[in-house]
Order: sequence, then structure tokens, then C-alpha cells
Amino acid sequence: MSIKGKCMCGLVKVEIDGYPIAMILCHCKVCRSWSACPVNGATLFKPDQVKILGNKQFLDKFSLSEGHDRKWCNNCGGHILTDHTNSYGVIDVYGSILDNFEFKPTAHFNYESTILPIKDGLPKFKDFPKDFGGSGILLEE
Repeated sequence: MSIKGKCMCGLVKVEIDGYPIAMILCHCKVCRSWSACPVNGATLFKPDQVKILGNKQFLDKFSLSEGHDRKWCNNCGGHILTDHTNSYGVIDVYGSILDNFEFKPTAHFNYESTILPIKDGLPKFKDFPKDFGGSGILLEE
């Protein structure tokens, strides 16, 4: 399966080989600030699944903390992905930029920081699951 996406203006394109290893909703302040939304839909892939196609000269990055490279198109400002390869071993391609893709989250991360409580029956981790280096503690809806 091949998934394609692009920034708002279409200059920076991404192609993904295969299905995501996880789809989650993140409520941390950093993700909220970066996405300018009350919650961020993260679609996580293995690094070798993700390719940037052409126009790489329009791709810029910002790192608030080491191991978390946030990348966007410097022409339109459209966010493309966050490269967590050196911290979590994954790349988060924003589900909202993917064409004909159904985003189906399976859990909430950093729910203790939420500013938009969501009652959807999904697990709500205080921070991260243990396999992501977190406490694994679940919170009530």
C-alpha cells in the first residue's frame, strides 16, 4: 500500500510505503503549540517507510528538543512531519495531509495535559505507554 500526501501548496510531497504502526491523539503542550490545535493527530511510521519526493529545497526544520525535528514547507508554512527517529524510532506524518487516508486513532497520549477532553472510549495515557518510555498509567475519561 502506498500513501501520498502534500503540504498546503503541494510543493513538498510525501510518499509512504505501507500502513502506520500507530495512530494516536497527542495532547502535550508541544504538539498543541506546533499544530495550533487543542490536540494533534499523529500517524506514526517506521523511518524507512517515509520518503520526501522532490522540492526538498522547500523543506525546513525546527527542533525544540533534540531528537524531535519538525519539518514544514517554507513556501506555504504547511506542516509535513515530525522526525522522532533519534528519540522514539518513528516519524509522525500528520494524518491530515495524507490523501484519501482514514485516520483511526487507537489511544490518547499525554492526556493529563488535555485542554479538550474527548469521550471516545479510547485508552487515555497520562503520558506515554511503557513501550514509548512512559509510565503506562491510564486516566479516566
